[in-house]
Amino acid sequence: MDDGTQDARGTHPKHAHPVPRPAVPRDAAAPPPRPTRPPGAPGAPGAPDSYGYESSPPPPGHAPAHAPGAAVADWLDAPRPAARTGIWRLGHRPPKGAEASRRLPSITVVGLLIPLVVALLVWSLWRQGALPYQWAPLKLFTPGDWWWGGTVSPKGMQGREAVVVYDGVFFAVLVYAVAHLGSWPEVLRHFVGSRPQPARALLAAACALITLSLVFPGAFPGVGWNPLPVVDPVFSLVVLLSGGYDLFASQLFTDTLYALITLLVVWPFARLGGWLGHVRELSARRRAAAGPAAPPPADLPRSQWPGLRHAGQHQAADVLTAEVAGGRMNDVDCARVERAWDQARREARTPVFADTVLREGGAAWTHPSGARDLPRRTVRHDLLEGQVRIGRWVPGERAPRAYHDAGAAVGPDTLGTSLLVVGPSGSGKTRHVTEPVAEALALQALTGRCAVVAVSAAGSPLGPDSAYDVVVRIGDPASVHDLDPYAESEDPDEAAAFLAEALAGDLDTVGARGAATALAQLLGPYRAVHGHFPPLPVLRELLEGDPGALASLRAGLAADEHAVMRRELDARMRQAGGAADAGPALADRLALLDRPVFADFFGTQGADGRPFSLRAVAHHPLRVRIDLPERGHEEASRLITRLVLAQFHTVVRDSRRPHFACLVLDDATGTVTPESVRRVQRLRSQNAGVVLALRTVADVPEALHGPLLGAVGCRMALSGVTTWDGSRFAHAWGTEWVETKEVAKHTVFADQPMTRAIHALRKLVTGKAVTTDAVTTKQVERERWSASELAHEVPPGHAVLSLTTVAGEHAPPLLVDLRG
Repeated sequence: MDDGTQDARGTHPKHAHPVPRPAVPRDAAAPPPRPTRPPGAPGAPGAPDSYGYESSPPPPGHAPAHAPGAAVADWLDAPRPAARTGIWRLGHRPPKGAEASRRLPSITVVGLLIPLVVALLVWSLWRQGALPYQWAPLKLFTPGDWWWGGTVSPKGMQGREAVVVYDGVFFAVLVYAVAHLGSWPEVLRHFVGSRPQPARALLAAACALITLSLVFPGAFPGVGWNPLPVVDPVFSLVVLLSGGYDLFASQLFTDTLYALITLLVVWPFARLGGWLGHVRELSARRRAAAGPAAPPPADLPRSQWPGLRHAGQHQAADVLTAEVAGGRMNDVDCARVERAWDQARREARTPVFADTVLREGGAAWTHPSGARDLPRRTVRHDLLEGQVRIGRWVPGERAPRAYHDAGAAVGPDTLGTSLLVVGPSGSGKTRHVTEPVAEALALQALTGRCAVVAVSAAGSPLGPDSAYDVVVRIGDPASVHDLDPYAESEDPDEAAAFLAEALAGDLDTVGARGAATALAQLLGPYRAVHGHFPPLPVLRELLEGDPGALASLRAGLAADEHAVMRRELDARMRQAGGAADAGPALADRLALLDRPVFADFFGTQGADGRPFSLRAVAHHPLRVRIDLPERGHEEASRLITRLVLAQFHTVVRDSRRPHFACLVLDDATGTVTPESVRRVQRLRSQNAGVVLALRTVADVPEALHGPLLGAVGCRMALSGVTTWDGSRFAHAWGTEWVETKEVAKHTVFADQPMTRAIHALRKLVTGKAVTTDAVTTKQVERERWSASELAHEVPPGHAVLSLTTVAGEHAPPLLVDLRG
């Protein structure tokens, strides 16, 4: 296994992808030991700890409990109920009435009984033959020789059986009409289907027995009423279809017909009571009880590792239980082992998993860096669900009941659709959003679940250096790592594509295709001669058309094996100096990186340097932070950010990658290009995502405002956005139908003298004319959030956030308190 101490230059597949060592100076001291309690020491009583619980002092006169084991076990055993998208699930308690869809509609007892009474009256008239035109349909669809002339008196067997079938059909239509008009199915689903098992199944069985007693009264002792017209019409229909009673001579046929009728009567109640699911649950419990484990796994808390016990790995479960109870595992260890167990089950490698646990305990599958936690945490995390809490949903008219005062959280399932954060300086983009997200992804990288690349704005790093495996400080001579501008690519066209995106992606005068072609015509020949791509200063000379550099490169391609590359270089030399030549523009952009402050970066040191390739995040759950140059190099910083974004889009194309990859851009100004917008849309199918933070939507070309908001699945507008930015979000969030009430007051004009006198007296006393209210309720379409509301009604420290998961689940744009 890789110990995480190799250099970063060997991250290509042919080098088996070794993981860079942690980003600390070579003469630095060893990393501090792992803390023996859960991270984030509790502060004052009532302050939330790092697991999301409220800390409190121990009771007076009692020694404090063993904090590490108890805290981790409580965290594991805490309920995580299913919740809607964006809700913090750890310890979540859905508010009463949150499931509005389960409420019984406004049905009165009168509304239930009136259709039943009317149906009984109609059925009584039907039985007496008193309904007008009652027999017209029967005579219309049956032969005339079945009846005596001018009557509906049957001549023989066919007529008698046809009357029975006709009665049964009318009864079925009448029952359906009563159930539909009286909302009987909704009532049954509310009072029976919403109950927990086994009460739901028992109530449905009671309803089924009552119905069967009405259909088969002879099968129930003490029941003396006549049967409903269900069995007789079925038997009569069989007689008409078969032409006689011969089939009923077979006892087997008769019993089968009775059984079929019984199943058809019971089937709706079986669905209502969930009988099949309840039987499966009982069978699973019996199988679990018959196994060697004493209690059923479903009854064990999560800290007892019931999944392992259910699979028969009791020794491994006992070891992990002891590790948790002894405080030798934290939440990162538990999440990492859970992930390894899920993978072992999928690959049928449970014995290998058990052997590893018995040998290494809670330290099994530790991150290659050796880290088992971050040095500090600033927000609350739930690594089992992959969530980080970023605030609290504010209750309001727009918010569904389920979101009222619930925690707001994001995770890989939502970040996989990419997140756009827009807010002015000082609104809390870094403090409340990008830094907590980067911290969460770094924690999840320690569990092997994801890889993160955080690009920090100048002077505001996203987390301490010790929280990352690789820290690249562009322009800092003390930087341990360098950034490989070619991402260890071996394909000149691929390298030219993301270099062209970085250098000319935001230029209108140079097309992306022309820029990529010009670069490929130089990168391919140079690699063919030297075995590697050129350093950026050399590439700049070639793009400027330096005669000496081009002639030297042309001489190296004299061999016949380089005929193709020689033809590529000749084409570049012919285009040099032309009106449509992209070389000078690319050289001017490249000059931003060919400065003395960057002299030791971008691979210029050759084998003596430590260039880090972004391709490593596609093969390892790495934690990478790239610090942009200090102030004075804004254009160079934007160019580097575009390069990192283009490289990230290229290296994460393989969707078979087992871990999630995410790029966090703390300042995406000047980064978004038409090509990057198209690639962002494809990230959700590649198990990757990006987080883009902008001060204003105007930092993106106007033609890309709509495409960018449409490409990302999660959007956040912080307090202080302008009405222009708000209009973009309002258009992206669309409209919704709402119910409005208009009350109009109309003056009452009386006709009778006495009434007019009373109205006059009332007006004299109250000073108001006698009026009546006319209430109009209607559905209107309105914006979810208007531009003015986003600009002026979002309080400081708040934001409006909408979320979309990779699976397509949505959370509407709602107000979030980022300080909650």
